[in-house]
Amino acid sequence: MAKIKKGDQVVVISGKDKGKTGRVLEVLKERDRIVVEGVQRVTKHTKASQSPRGTRTGGIETVEAPIHVSNVMIVDPETKKGTRVGFREETVERDGRTKTVRVRYAKRSGKDID
Repeated sequence: MAKIKKGDQVVVISGKDKGKTGRVLEVLKERDRIVVEGVQRVTKHTKASQSPRGTRTGGIETVEAPIHVSNVMIVDPETKKGTRVGFREETVERDGRTKTVRVRYAKRSGKDID
């Protein structure tokens, strides 16, 4: 189970965007990087081309670049500050059967993240 997932609210703890918060748009697991909405924005030059309809595309775009996962912390749902993530196992009863499930929780407040 991953500590940071797509859709989590995170705060940047180091780098040029320190202090900014945003939602995780994409997780690049093999490179230990994530793409966060509104963070690490870079200008990208795209080559001008013509679509099948005849409209021209291209120019300068501003897009989010990946940031290393160690430079962000999940926002605590209770205190709205950065927190570390822990895991605990809980037993859930469904249809008469008990099952143990791993749950992510914020270490700062102890509240469940999911």
